[in-house]
Amino acid sequence: MDRFATLRLKATKLTREDLPDLVQLHLDGEVSRFLGGVRTPSVTATYLETSLQHWVDHGLGLWTLRTYDGTFIGRAGLRYVELEGVSELELAYTFVRSAWGQGFATEIARALVEIWQTRCAEPSLVGIVMKGNLASERVLLKAGFCHERDAVFHDENCGVFRRLR
Repeated sequence: MDRFATLRLKATKLTREDLPDLVQLHLDGEVSRFLGGVRTPSVTATYLETSLQHWVDHGLGLWTLRTYDGTFIGRAGLRYVELEGVSELELAYTFVRSAWGQGFATEIARALVEIWQTRCAEPSLVGIVMKGNLASERVLLKAGFCHERDAVFHDENCGVFRRLR
């Protein structure tokens, strides 16, 4: 599934051509505050290559998000992560600051839940949220997730939210 759409967003499978937009996204300190910090262009390029390989390995991954006029507003997807020694399918999203507070995260989270329900076999889906990111916690709750526990993920204290089938 290379692409999908929501009411206000077009999602296309991440490509190398998305690197400039991802670099700008990851260089924003406010955006990256809950992603482990600002990422250099080099680190973002490595991140992109890892994300592209995820598509090859699993047939799913991250999509680039654009409005219908073509404006880049973020990335989101379903990806496998290792959480405390267990492979989990994670719902992930990040938006440019100008898109915050407009309901885009809830819109894309609900679309990704639907993709998981119709195209994936995993019995549950997780959302991992750094402590203090109350906006993302609210998005996951709106998308039907429940707080399961606290955990450490990438050396950060996080909340683990889970949605069961």
